[in-house]
Amino acid sequence: MSRPDRHDEIEINFLDQGRLTYLIGGNRITVESQAVTLFWAAVPHQIIQFEDVTHYYVITIPFGWFLQWGLPENLQTQLILGNVLSTETNETIAARDKMLFDQWHRDLSASESEAQEIVLLELKARLLRLARSHSRRPPHCVTRCDARSSRASPNLEKAELMASYIARNFKTRLLIQDIADSVDLHPDYAATLFRKTFGTTLNSLITRHRVAESQRLLITSNEQIVNVALSSGFDSLSRFNRAFKEVTGTTPSRFRKQCRSAGDYR
Repeated sequence: MSRPDRHDEIEINFLDQGRLTYLIGGNRITVESQAVTLFWAAVPHQIIQFEDVTHYYVITIPFGWFLQWGLPENLQTQLILGNVLSTETNETIAARDKMLFDQWHRDLSASESEAQEIVLLELKARLLRLARSHSRRPPHCVTRCDARSSRASPNLEKAELMASYIARNFKTRLLIQDIADSVDLHPDYAATLFRKTFGTTLNSLITRHRVAESQRLLITSNEQIVNVALSSGFDSLSRFNRAFKEVTGTTPSRFRKQCRSAGDYR
């Protein structure tokens, strides 16, 4: 990938062999073969290295669909925070996952609505199993490359640290000055560096995180919309409504109504 990509979907990767390295949400992440790996693709991400990869599977799920599936809250929260989740690998699970991804590829290529419904059900079940395994052990994130041994420039490392700072603190009142101070840079330089590195602005990434958190709360709680806005990090209802519509194309109340009327949330 020549530059970072962003799309408001959950992205799932599965490699038959080899490994690849992403820059995701300010972290260098190595995706190993035979493991199901997922992340929230609204966070700027870019493949920066391939090692012995001939092909790999990529599945994207619209973020609104993903939230409606009613998966465990901890799984959703980890993804919204910019974390990358991966299954532990063993031969039995890896073989089963390879068969699933092969079958899903054939089913989706057939463009039959019934086959697509089966894929969605099986995919939801696979993510439920992944969430269950994570609830029984400490969060397992895919390998992070040691910054001391990487060839990243100091400026790139600073940009990565800023993205991580946003993922940890987006619910609080967050100023550009705060983010710049976290990496000892002048605010103007920090903003320019971040935009050149990730292809988006600091404020845009903060908004993405906040809107994603608000989507989760709108589906999983009965809180008033003003409380959802404040809990997600917005300082006013008007700013929340404006940002929500810019990102999702609809209003918070309509989003909640559509999700509830769809009947997919449990």
